[in-house]
Amino acid sequence: MAMLNEYSGRNLPDYEFEAVKKVHFSPYADNGGSVIALAGDDFCIIAGDTRLSSGFSIYTREQQKLFPLSNTTVLGCSGCWCDTLTLTRILSARMQMYKHEHHKEMSTPAAAQMLSTMLYYKRFFPYYVSNMLAGLDENGKGCVYSYDPIGHCERSNYRAGGSAGALLQPLLDNQVGYKNQEGVDPTPLSQERALSIIKDVFISAAERDIYTGDGISIKIITKDGVKNESFSLRKD
Repeated sequence: MAMLNEYSGRNLPDYEFEAVKKVHFSPYADNGGSVIALAGDDFCIIAGDTRLSSGFSIYTREQQKLFPLSNTTVLGCSGCWCDTLTLTRILSARMQMYKHEHHKEMSTPAAAQMLSTMLYYKRFFPYYVSNMLAGLDENGKGCVYSYDPIGHCERSNYRAGGSAGALLQPLLDNQVGYKNQEGVDPTPLSQERALSIIKDVFISAAERDIYTGDGISIKIITKDGVKNESFSLRKD
C-alpha cells in the first residue's frame, strides 16, 4: 500500500516519509523580574519586584525573589525561575554546612566568593539567573556584589539587574553615583533616601517594562538583622 505525496505527485511506500519535522527546544525560560541593591555606611538595602511571568502571561503577582542566607546576607535573583530554585537551594545548603563545621555564619564577602565559584563551575551550562548579593562586610559596612552568568563578581555600592536593569541602572548612576555631574557635593546615603530612591526607580521601571510590576519586596540589612518592608506597584 502506498500514499500519494501532495507535492511531488509520486507514490511513496507507507514506511517512507518526506521529511522529519524539527521542533525547537530551549532548556531556559525568562520569567522576568528586577532586583536593586544599595549600600550605605552601616546598612544595605536590597529590593525585588514580585511579578513572575513568561511572555504576556503572569504566573503569580506575589513571588518572593529575595533569599536570606544569614543575618547579614541576602541574595536577590531574577530570570529563569527553575534555575533560581536550584541555585538558592544548593547555596543555602552550603551555608548550613559551613555553619555546622565552623560554628559561625559565613561572612558576606565569603558568601560572594562561594557564589562566584558555584556559577563558574556551571559555566558550560550556566544558570540563567541574574544574581545580586547584598549584606554587611566584616567591618559592618554595606556591600553589594553583582554577577554575570558564569561567575564574574564585582563589588559596588549600588547595582540594578534583571529585566529592567538597563532602565534602573542609569537612574541609580544619576541619583546615587552622581555620574557626569558638576558642582554636586555627594552626601552619604541614608536609609530613608535609599528607600525613597528604590521606590521611585521601581515605579519608573513598572511604566516601561511589562516583566516588572505588582509590588516590591524590600529587605533592610543592619547589624541588628534583616527588616522586611513592601511597596505596591501597578498591576497591569
